[in-house]
Amino acid sequence: MLTNANLQTGLFVIVLLILVKPLGLYMALAAEGKAPLLSRIGGPFEKLIYRAAAIDPTVEMNWKRYAVALLLLNFLGALVLYLLQRAQAWLPLNPQSFPNVSADSAFNTAISFVTNTSWQGYAGETTMGYLVQMLGITVQSFLSAASGIAVLLALIRGFARRGAQTVGNLWVDLTRSTLYILLPLSLLFAVVFIGQGVIQNFVGYRQVQTLQVTTWQQPKLDVQGNPVLDTAGHPVKETLTTQQQLLPMGPVASQESIKLLSGDGGGFFNANSAHPYENPTPFTNFLQMLAILLIPAGLCYTFGVMVGDRRQGWAMLAAMMAMFIAAAAITIHAEQSGGAQLTTAGMESGVSILQPGGNMEGKETRFGVVSSALYAAVTTSGGDGAVNTMHDSFAPIGGLVPMALMQTGEVVFGGPGSGLFSMMVYAMLAVFVAGLMIGRAPEYLGKKIDAYEMKMVAVVILVTPFLVLVGTAISVLLPAGLAGISNPGAHGFSEILYAFSSAANNNGSAFAGLSANTPYYNTMLALVMWFGRFAVIVPVLAIAGSLAPKVRRVPGLGTLPTHGVLFVGLLIGTVAMVASLTYLPALALGPIVEQLTMNATH
Repeated sequence: MLTNANLQTGLFVIVLLILVKPLGLYMALAAEGKAPLLSRIGGPFEKLIYRAAAIDPTVEMNWKRYAVALLLLNFLGALVLYLLQRAQAWLPLNPQSFPNVSADSAFNTAISFVTNTSWQGYAGETTMGYLVQMLGITVQSFLSAASGIAVLLALIRGFARRGAQTVGNLWVDLTRSTLYILLPLSLLFAVVFIGQGVIQNFVGYRQVQTLQVTTWQQPKLDVQGNPVLDTAGHPVKETLTTQQQLLPMGPVASQESIKLLSGDGGGFFNANSAHPYENPTPFTNFLQMLAILLIPAGLCYTFGVMVGDRRQGWAMLAAMMAMFIAAAAITIHAEQSGGAQLTTAGMESGVSILQPGGNMEGKETRFGVVSSALYAAVTTSGGDGAVNTMHDSFAPIGGLVPMALMQTGEVVFGGPGSGLFSMMVYAMLAVFVAGLMIGRAPEYLGKKIDAYEMKMVAVVILVTPFLVLVGTAISVLLPAGLAGISNPGAHGFSEILYAFSSAANNNGSAFAGLSANTPYYNTMLALVMWFGRFAVIVPVLAIAGSLAPKVRRVPGLGTLPTHGVLFVGLLIGTVAMVASLTYLPALALGPIVEQLTMNATH
C-alpha cells in the first residue's frame, strides 16, 4: 500500500516540477506579448481583438479603473450566462429539448462559473443543452481563469515597478492570458483526451442495447397515476425489465480541458470526473490532476521572473508543495486505513467496499483508493472542484483534509492566479509578524508594507472565514438549511460546512450528501461565491495600486530574506496558524467529533 502511494504521488510531483520552469518562463513572456512561436500566430488576432473592441493596448489603468472594469466584465458575464439558461428551450443545439432552467438554479450557476467556482446544484446531462454548455459555461471558464491571472499580474507589477501609478491594462492581460496560455493548453489537452476516449460530438442522446437485462421494482400505478394498494393498505410493486439504456452525448472533451486548466471544475455530467465519458482511463486521471495544478504551479516561476528574483518564485512553490504533500499523505493514509466501522463490521481488505488498499466506498474501481484520494487533495488544493470520487464517502479525517485545504483560502496552489496572489497576501502578513518580533518595519520584495496594505491584507484574510462561518451558522438554524441534510449529526454539519467552504473559497467541489438545489441554497451560496471572489480581488488590486508608486529598497543586514528555508517555514506556519485559529472550532463540530465518536464506538 505504501509503495503504491509513494509511487503515484512521487511520479505526479516529479512531472509537475519538471514542467514548472518551462511553463512559468513561457507565461512570463506571454504576459508581455512575447510568447515563443505563438506570438507570431496569435499576434494578428490579438491586434484584431483590440481594434474590434476599440482598445488601446498602450494605455494602462490605475488599480481603481482596473477593478471597476473587472467587476463590470464579470457582472455582464453572469447576466449573459443567466439569460442563456433562462432561454435554453428556444435556443439551438438542444437535441434533448431541455426546458429553461429555473430562476434560482440559473442564478446560482451563473454566479458559480463567473467566480471560477463551478458549484453545480444540477445534473448537467439532464439540465443543460449543448449551446449553454459551450457558449455559457465554457466561455466563462476561460474568462474567470483569465481574470484570476490578470489580477495576479497586476499585483506582481505592484511589487516590480517603482514610481508607477498604473498596474497594467485589464483587456490586454485578459486577451494574452486567454490567447497565449489558456487556449493553446486547452486545445492540447482536449486532443489528448479525445484520443483516450473522452467524447466530443453534437449528436442527440443514444438509445443502446445492453448485454444484460436490468431488473427493478417500482410502485404500481392505476390509470389516474395513484399507487395501487393491496388489502393491507401497502403499495403494490411491479417488476420491470429492460435491455435499453440512454447514453448521454455532447462536446465533452472541449469543456473538460478548460474546466481543469481554468480551476473551474464544472462537470459536463453530474458524476463529473468519475464519469467514464469525462475521465475514462488511469492515464486521463493522471493528466487531469496535472492540468489542475499546472498553471498555478507554473505561475510561481512566472512571479519570480517578473519581480527579477527567481528564488522568490521557488520559495512560493516550495511552501505550496510542502503543504500539498502533507495533505495528500494524510488523505491517502486515511482512505487506505478505511474506517473503524468498516473494520468492526468484518469488512477487511479485499471484501465489499474495502479492497487491498482501503475504503472503496464512493470510488471508481478503475482508479482505486490512492488515485482517488490524491485527486481529492489535488482538486481542493488547486481550487478546481472537479472530483473523481464522492468526498461524502471519505473517512472523517479523509474528508477533513480537503475541507481544510479550501479553508486556507486555497493558497496551496489555488486557482490560476488566485492561489498565488492569496499566498502573496499571506507572505505580507508573515513579514509583518516577523517585523513585529524584531522591531523592524516589514518589507517584502523591497517594498515597505505600511498600515494601508495591512488593512487590505486583513480584509482578504478575514472575508472568506466570515462568509463560511456565518453562512454555516445561519443554515444550521433555519429549516430551509436543515432540509438539505441527508445525514444526521456531525456528518450533516460537515456537509453544510464543506458547502460554504467550497463556495466562499471558489472551489466548487461538494460532499455530495447535501441537497443544495433548492431556492435557499442556490441563493445563499451564490451570494457567498460572489463576495468570496470579488471581496478578495478588490483589496488585492488596492494593494497593487498602493505598492506600485513605492521605491524598491535595497536589502540590508536587517532585512528578512524571503527566498530561504526560514521564510518558507514562516509562511507555512502563518497559513496554518490563521486557518487553524479560524476554523478549528467549526471542524471540531464536524469531522473531528465524527472521528472521535467513531473511535469511541468501535
